[in-house]
Amino acid sequence: MTDDKVKRRLTTVLCADVYGYSRLMEADETGTLETLRRYRTAIAGLVARHDGRIVNTWGDAVIAEFASVVEAVQCAVEIQQEIANQDSEHSQPMRFRIGINLGDVMVDGSDIYGDGVNIASRLQELAEPGGVVISSSVYDQVHNKLAVGFDCLGQRPMKNVAPVTSYRVTMSGQAAGRESFTVDESPTRGREADRLRLGDRREPSSWTHVVSDLLPRLPRSIATALTVSAFLILINVFTGMHKIWFHWPVAVILFGALLRTALRHRPESDSKGER
Repeated sequence: MTDDKVKRRLTTVLCADVYGYSRLMEADETGTLETLRRYRTAIAGLVARHDGRIVNTWGDAVIAEFASVVEAVQCAVEIQQEIANQDSEHSQPMRFRIGINLGDVMVDGSDIYGDGVNIASRLQELAEPGGVVISSSVYDQVHNKLAVGFDCLGQRPMKNVAPVTSYRVTMSGQAAGRESFTVDESPTRGREADRLRLGDRREPSSWTHVVSDLLPRLPRSIATALTVSAFLILINVFTGMHKIWFHWPVAVILFGALLRTALRHRPESDSKGER
């Protein structure tokens, strides 16, 4: 084994970049540079607080890496919150876009290279000003560990990088509902299945949580039939399971509810007939 063998490691890469930096510099070079320096100092402090390190700063970009995926995402959220608070005091705000990826990188001294870094940079370009976009590898590690939400953006085309499934982090006070979906995705999946509100730390498999979410979305007749059926099943259970009788009335009730729903939603042309 030679000493010049390329060293690699798995790490979490955070890439932050100023949105509309050229426009800001054109409007006020001195003020923009002072603001950028102030924000870089704040970012460096937050990165250090979350046990990360600044890898590089060129132009208006900041590259940092973290050993912990959770710390990286938490740091990104705090960076955007801190910048938003400071922006409120200035007439010409400076907004950052942040991308985070967990991937394999090549190590050269204090610098890191490779697809792991490139993907983080491309994810940053997908983020909205003041927003954070993460890769699916990051999402898999943090979706049940942070009190933030996630909107699935699907697979977006990225320059010189193979498309990866990405997620937008929805922070407190940030509007949601502007997702984009691939062919095999639906708005229901994007807004409900992939967005996890985890501040309350409830068990996602709790049957009471599932029932409370499901019943309001069902047709009224079916929801009523299910409620009555559950009541009959409980009666059978508490009066003794030595004789099971609930299946017949439950079957009739459910069949009637499904038939009523099907007739109510049949195509209008079928109900009116051909003219």
